[in-house]
Amino acid sequence: MRVPVPAGLLVREARLDGKAVSLVPGERGKSGTHVSALLSHAGRSVLLLDVDVAVTSSAGDESLALPATESGVTRASVQLPRQGVDLRVGGGMLSEKSEADGATKWLAYARGNEALTFTWRRKTEDHHVELPLRLRGSLTQLTSLAEDSTSVYAEANFEIVQGAAREIKIQLPEKITINQVSGAMVADWEMKNGELAVTFLEPVEHSARFVITGESRLPRDGIIDIPLLRLENTERDEGGVAVEVLGAGEIKGQKIQGLEEADATDLGELVASRQSPALVAFRARSGDAGATRSLSVNVARYDQQPVLVANIEEARYQVLLSTDGKELVQARYAIRNNQRNFVKVTLPAGATVWSVALEGKPVRPGQSPDGSLLLPLEKSRGSDDAPAFAVEILYLTKATAWEEKGREKVTLPALDLPISRTGLLLYYPPLFHVSAEAGTFRLQDYQNPTSAVLEPPASGPTGMMGGMGGGMGPGIAVSNAAPTSGKQFDRLEQFAQLQSADKDLKKETATQTLLDSYRGKSSAGRVTGILPINVSFPAFGPSIYLVSELTGENQSAAAEFSFARDKKGGVR
Repeated sequence: MRVPVPAGLLVREARLDGKAVSLVPGERGKSGTHVSALLSHAGRSVLLLDVDVAVTSSAGDESLALPATESGVTRASVQLPRQGVDLRVGGGMLSEKSEADGATKWLAYARGNEALTFTWRRKTEDHHVELPLRLRGSLTQLTSLAEDSTSVYAEANFEIVQGAAREIKIQLPEKITINQVSGAMVADWEMKNGELAVTFLEPVEHSARFVITGESRLPRDGIIDIPLLRLENTERDEGGVAVEVLGAGEIKGQKIQGLEEADATDLGELVASRQSPALVAFRARSGDAGATRSLSVNVARYDQQPVLVANIEEARYQVLLSTDGKELVQARYAIRNNQRNFVKVTLPAGATVWSVALEGKPVRPGQSPDGSLLLPLEKSRGSDDAPAFAVEILYLTKATAWEEKGREKVTLPALDLPISRTGLLLYYPPLFHVSAEAGTFRLQDYQNPTSAVLEPPASGPTGMMGGMGGGMGPGIAVSNAAPTSGKQFDRLEQFAQLQSADKDLKKETATQTLLDSYRGKSSAGRVTGILPINVSFPAFGPSIYLVSELTGENQSAAAEFSFARDKKGGVR
């Protein structure tokens, strides 16, 4: 295997793994000065070359060039027997530089496809940093007028024309308190005698930038004098100021001196990114940095109207009626909430609560002094729109027993939140005909919930979350796609279904009993207390579906219907 020696190197001695090795001329057609070392065996080898490289001088600069090699990475270490030199590296990157014992050492890495060049010259004394400081500055200020407080943000940029800046001073109005100064070069800051002194980590010779955050106590409305920050000891002072009103208010007028109106986008990202509809921007007039500037605005405030912080976007009810006057009601609510801790639910008189769930997990409701239930709510965790979650309550109430015919009114719970839309699925005894009366609710073909959190599980009848739109217990099953129609069932067909469902229920009960026994034995000694249970809604019989919209808070929606016993007795 040939190992080519980079062209342009004068090789004085070559050693392979510590042993002298001869170099042979390159392949035919190549230049005669291009030589190679031959490797006779496989494995890792180290080829050490003792070479002479020319050092060229030009206009006080000395340079050393190492030719490119065929390897991917090249490292070069150069030592110069003197100190006090400035170095430039071409064709690579300087990694280390040190001076000790009268010598200077450099370590550089080349790109591999071009020559690595070291150029150095004697270091000259630079008195630039000792010259008097001359700088130019730009300060952009944003003042946000809120109802109770005022926030001040300022972005300062400096350009060093002469000398080096170790500290920058900013003149502060009396009404401003600085909370934070942040920047890449900021070491410390201090407020003293109406000035803000910002100290840098090291003297700044070219440019610097930092951001100031503060606050002030200004009037809520009326004529407001805006406190302005000013740069000190600058030859030229540029920038601008912007004022915004937060909340229900607007700027009716302004009075300016030393400023001119400008567009918000002209003052940089700090101002252009604001979304406030009441915002005015001004640019500093060019001229002497000591020119007088002032700004006052006339702010008009308006009373803010209350808006919803929580809403029930959809309510779904399942009601199971019996001829002896019992009503079992499953109420499920898709709620969006930003601030509320509880939702107040007023049940019909005499109702008994069976279970309550939040996001499918049983919870214990509270009770207000007036006897209403307080169901816990989830809160949003950010500034985005609150996601919907499900709250469920199952309760039993008593009504009048059914006779041959009559009218019935199902009163639903009253909540202290408005409900956007409501769906009511009413299951009634198969031996009766039921027709809805005109009122708040209207008859409609069944539709699945529009809120995803109220969608029934596709796996079937388990837990409290099942049942909406599907039969979840023994008896006449209702498909998950839609409830059964109001047509009467054949009595023989109904009896067969009941028998089949009863057998399935016995098998399921035996399996569940065995499973509960196993869990009880395996979890002995780990009792965590009495927890609420999940109760399934027993959907049974034919049904009708009613809908309504826009139920106000603390209002009890009610559905009225008439019923009559089927004269055929449930058979054709």
